Amino acid sequence: MTAWKEGVRPDPAPCREQDLGRFEVTQRDGQARLGRLHTKHGVLETPALLPVVNPNIRTVEPRVMWDKYGIQALITNSYIIWKHEDLRNQATSEGVHALLDYPGVVMTDSGTFQSYVYGDVEVGVDEIVRFQRSIGVDIATMLDVFSRPDMSEEEVEAAVRETAERAEQSILAAEETMLNGPVQGGLFRNLRHISAQLMGAYPFAVHPIGGIVPVMEQQRYKEYAKIMMATLPLLPANRPVHMFGCGHPMLFPMSIALGADLFDSAAYALFARDGRLLTPWGTERLAELVDWPLLMPCVAALTPADVRALPSDKREETLALYNLEVTLAELARCKQAVRDGTIWQLAEQRSHQHPALREAFLWLTTSPSSDRNLRPEKFYTDRDAARDTGSDQGMWEDAWDWVVWSQQTPRTGGVQWGGDDTFVRPQIVKARRLLHTRWGGREATEAIVVFHGIRGPYRERLGEVLTWLAHRCPNVQPLILSPLGLVPAALEDLNPFAHLDAPQWVLRHEPEKAWMASELSRLGLSGHPVSTVDVNGPGLKQRLAEALVAVSQESDVHQNLTHEQEREARDRLRVEQAVAKQMVLLNASREVATSTVDGCTFVTNREGRVKNVNSADGQHLFSPRLRDGGMSMANAGALALLASRTQPLPTLVPATEWRGHAGNGPAVVVVDDDAEPFVRKGRNAFHGFVLACDPWLSPGEPCLLTNQNGTLLGHGIAQCNADELRTFTKGIAVKTRGGFGEKNE
Repeated sequence: MTAWKEGVRPDPAPCREQDLGRFEVTQRDGQARLGRLHTKHGVLETPALLPVVNPNIRTVEPRVMWDKYGIQALITNSYIIWKHEDLRNQATSEGVHALLDYPGVVMTDSGTFQSYVYGDVEVGVDEIVRFQRSIGVDIATMLDVFSRPDMSEEEVEAAVRETAERAEQSILAAEETMLNGPVQGGLFRNLRHISAQLMGAYPFAVHPIGGIVPVMEQQRYKEYAKIMMATLPLLPANRPVHMFGCGHPMLFPMSIALGADLFDSAAYALFARDGRLLTPWGTERLAELVDWPLLMPCVAALTPADVRALPSDKREETLALYNLEVTLAELARCKQAVRDGTIWQLAEQRSHQHPALREAFLWLTTSPSSDRNLRPEKFYTDRDAARDTGSDQGMWEDAWDWVVWSQQTPRTGGVQWGGDDTFVRPQIVKARRLLHTRWGGREATEAIVVFHGIRGPYRERLGEVLTWLAHRCPNVQPLILSPLGLVPAALEDLNPFAHLDAPQWVLRHEPEKAWMASELSRLGLSGHPVSTVDVNGPGLKQRLAEALVAVSQESDVHQNLTHEQEREARDRLRVEQAVAKQMVLLNASREVATSTVDGCTFVTNREGRVKNVNSADGQHLFSPRLRDGGMSMANAGALALLASRTQPLPTLVPATEWRGHAGNGPAVVVVDDDAEPFVRKGRNAFHGFVLACDPWLSPGEPCLLTNQNGTLLGHGIAQCNADELRTFTKGIAVKTRGGFGEKNE
């Protein structure tokens, strides 16, 4: 193939010397993340595809990858270069970048995969790493021991142990060169755990997940998902995860949703050689096509028949470019989905396009028993079939927690209905967990009325009757039955419950007794008499009256309130909303939340929506958000919540604890003296300047920023959990939303 001669991209600038090898996260959607890996040949933006380039067979020239497609990194095989004298001599004298005519990041494999395909390799552990360093690679790979799916547990464990024993000598041989530390373990969950912990203890730059190629070749995608779930939660969060040998675009959404950062594959070239095309739903054969499954730039002026008529080498080149363009397009789609907060929804959509991928997705989203009652049992037929049985059932709960608790909620924008999958999206599951663990109903509750059948937000249809109830029946707890579960009426605009974009039949489903009982139990409201009210159609007040009679409450709903009574009732509802949102979104106890807004006043817009919650002395405490039903802290609110804290201030960065801290208030993050003046000015708090935090720190949730003396410096939104805060040294830890200047006034 001739070299690319059109517009030439400038060569990348090396990263700052002090940043070499560091990885930072710039944006996230749960465990999916956009990041930046700092290398000597530029800052690699992730998730990234590293096309495999055989130095002997260049179906697509590396220079074309850089200039035309903007590919920032590629991977080639150091063992092949080492084994061929002419390649070895050129790489040793000129460097691997000159050998490939490529200015970007070059990663090299060590020969492990060749040992899997062809048998033992003829190079030593130290020797291959030193060779990679000598030819100037950016990221080298140690010589690990490959584990196949057909190997026994004893054989795989021996491979895991041998790989770990080679780690230290490989790191010493690499010196300043960034080094891959592959994780093996075959199909054995416990061995993946062991390998991740052993390899994570060494200062590797990147952790490839090895041994997955034969699993993918056999389309065992459920096993692929299990490997990821067994491995990624135990790896240091500040190191990119590389799915070694995964380059099929079909697997990108699920892999990225679970935390994968790097991909590599020769599939773009190998499939082209075999006359096959990659697509996000599988592969297609050129011989069977009349039209392109996806119209890519390289074939915009050609039909499949035109390409079939090309000489074999030109046909292979065209198909390789097609496969490369499809792969890059799907990767770009995934990156945008992370920015939009929809990567899990994209993975959900893609799962319907291949049965093996669907099986993997169903297994992933068949959460442990604590999450299974989102909908009645009949909705779980397919998922029950995808579940493991016997001793393996339920053993993945910690891994599922790792996915769920990393989600950000509430979010802006509507939640798109996706059938039964909607109920087990990690975002939805976390929102429900926060509601069920943090919200606490009023102690004086005597009865419950459940409104159902309308689209949220619910204030326009229910405002009048809720005002009446607040005055006439203050001990009746009003709830709303959303398609995602029961929610207190005080949270009537909270995302995702009130922001579901779904067909009318979903919104108007009839309450089901078993599910209602489960939902009430989760909210701590079991044992109270319950009645339901269909909000649709005329005669709402009459239906409410009948519902109140059913629970032995006042029924004269036609008795109008005076203006003063309406005002008092509306204020009571607003206070309850401020209390409920503090509990669910700021982790305050009901006692603290109620005390914080005692005697408060409200600033409202022309529609009566609360804009600001002010304290009795006029200080701005909180601002309910219209776009997602959330609530933002103001400086006075942050001070009040810190003052009410009963827990001692944290003194270290602990392991993340997802459960057991309900009602303890927003997490506290302690920054060092160097960061203090910047945080006071409202600047972000960065990794490397944090001394301690609470174990319940969670991405997307409000937190309080203090110095070591406990003085409040500011407040903001956490970008990580405690485990991530402990490991990262670069990037934003907390996006500050308010600073206190020199004094907390």
